Amino acid sequence: MPEIVMKARDPLTVDLFDVPVERVAKPGALDIGMQFRHLLSEQVKASPLSRHQIAARMSELVGHEITKHQLDSWTAESREGWRFPLEYLPALEVALDTHELLAWLADLRGARLSVGREALEAKLGKIESMKDELRKQEMVLKKLLGGMHE
Repeated sequence: MPEIVMKARDPLTVDLFDVPVERVAKPGALDIGMQFRHLLSEQVKASPLSRHQIAARMSELVGHEITKHQLDSWTAESREGWRFPLEYLPALEVALDTHELLAWLADLRGARLSVGREALEAKLGKIESMKDELRKQEMVLKKLLGGMHE
């Protein structure tokens, strides 16, 4: 997996190459079963944990047993009938210590996953933008009110 280099940036400045663009879904474009299964498999292989350990951690997190056999079936390209249950996705990502699957799903829809500090910076940027808009509205209203006294 390539090393991710975090660069310092102004949280209020949008990187033009980092802006998600909503995608128009074309017929068949969201048949993501094999792609998702492949990504799921890659993430499991990249983990330092064994499949038994991943299944055990997921079991602990969801409160009922998830087996290595289930994990194997969800990731095997030959097991077409087996589908990974969406309700297990948070537990899998915690077990794998990743956000890659959620980020991939967000990207499919033209969205972007922000976590931790990045999410707070995005929220702060939105608040700053809202404050700027309110200041503009305030100036317009004051100007209108000022003109009424004449």
